[in-house]
Amino acid sequence: MGVLDYLSDYFSVSPSTGKKRKPMQTVEIKVKMDCDGCERRVRNSVAHMKGVRSVEINRKQSKVTVSGYVDRNRVLKKVQSTGKRAEFWPYIPYNLVAYPYVAQVYDKKAPPGYVKNSVQALPSPNALDDKLTNLFSDENPNACSIM
Repeated sequence: MGVLDYLSDYFSVSPSTGKKRKPMQTVEIKVKMDCDGCERRVRNSVAHMKGVRSVEINRKQSKVTVSGYVDRNRVLKKVQSTGKRAEFWPYIPYNLVAYPYVAQVYDKKAPPGYVKNSVQALPSPNALDDKLTNLFSDENPNACSIM
């Protein structure tokens, strides 16, 4: 981060509008691209947006990465305006997930080394306690008969 970028954070409020500049962020979008023409069309639609610093396209993973002072939803709408079906990147590296092969997380369409970004499908701790207490209950006809 350069000196000018550091100082621009302090002076980012424009006197005429009073709005702060959008924060620097990276937007990852999943877009199916088949050829160089598709890739060029997506790149050109996003590269000319105000605030975009860099555009990276990985056609093998069907992934577009846009970095800059942009709004996520505006980037998505701009990519969708090319006629391609686009969505936010739904995958995260599998080493960041505790149980990467749970049914709700594992996705066969995910690129190698990635799983779907979703809430883990683990039972709540209270539900597990209830199961254990009912397992050896006298009211349960299928309870352990050793007791």
